[in-house]
Amino acid sequence: MTVPRITHVAAGILLRPDGTFLLGSRPAGKPYAGYWEFPGGKLEAGETGLDALKRELHEEMGIVVTAATPWLVQTFTYPHATVRLQFFRVTGWAGEPHPHEGQSFAWQTPGALNVSPILPANGPILRGLALPPVLALSNAAGLGIDDWLARLDERLANGLRWLVLREPQLDAADYRTLVTEVLTRCRRHGCRVLLHGDIALAQQLGADGVQLPARVAATLERRPRGIDWLGVSAHDEAELAVARRIGADYALVGHVADTASHPGQPTLGWDGFAALTGAGWPFPVYAIGGMDGSDVANAQAHGGHGIAQLSAAWSKT
Repeated sequence: MTVPRITHVAAGILLRPDGTFLLGSRPAGKPYAGYWEFPGGKLEAGETGLDALKRELHEEMGIVVTAATPWLVQTFTYPHATVRLQFFRVTGWAGEPHPHEGQSFAWQTPGALNVSPILPANGPILRGLALPPVLALSNAAGLGIDDWLARLDERLANGLRWLVLREPQLDAADYRTLVTEVLTRCRRHGCRVLLHGDIALAQQLGADGVQLPARVAATLERRPRGIDWLGVSAHDEAELAVARRIGADYALVGHVADTASHPGQPTLGWDGFAALTGAGWPFPVYAIGGMDGSDVANAQAHGGHGIAQLSAAWSKT
């Protein structure tokens, strides 16, 4: 069996403060001409992904990249080639993008594209851009159900749009009751709710997805049917490989720092977190464990998408 030759590509996701991102059309004469993609190009001999990204974006659109962090790695086989795309989140650049190669550019909003068709390899990337930089996990166990629901209402009014409902101390009946209440409150505000570990309940009640412990994910052969968003908790490369195998949309990796919920347990630290993200995964990775708001930048600098919070997500400001 012939192993396909892999073309290594660096691609940049230019992000503005309002969350919009830039897509470019492929010029005439190239495969998939007219399709929209994230700008970038092939690595030259001896180049790192970041070096190639900076060179390509300067050549293609005349900008100088000043801030970029690694994000996802996507391998995709087209009829003409197999490509390994290393995506970077680009948050700083000098100059205004101008087409230098006959392409067009368009700023887009996650979940509301107005250009098409999209290059096939970029589909999962667009999905990842819909995820928030901070993912909130519920904390009724620490606050009590009534107090936590009150804080949930406050957070919803202030823009919370993603929630993982994780309450392992509750029995099945009490958890179902809480899920029903939380879904009612969250739907009024357009907040997605992912249940912790219970695939069947998420399917029955129409939750937006599930967050699976590593031990549950390992029992699955494939992605569960009828689940819109799928997250997996992971602690090492083997568990991240399971997340990839079942088609997870994101992973939580930790514990990065000391946390009250797991006292005395060894932590990854940022170096350990970076070692895991550096293996290159096709989904966003969140740092979890002892995270506060200032750690979003740390997580992104070490290859992550952002942070997940439990207690800190509900602290009063």
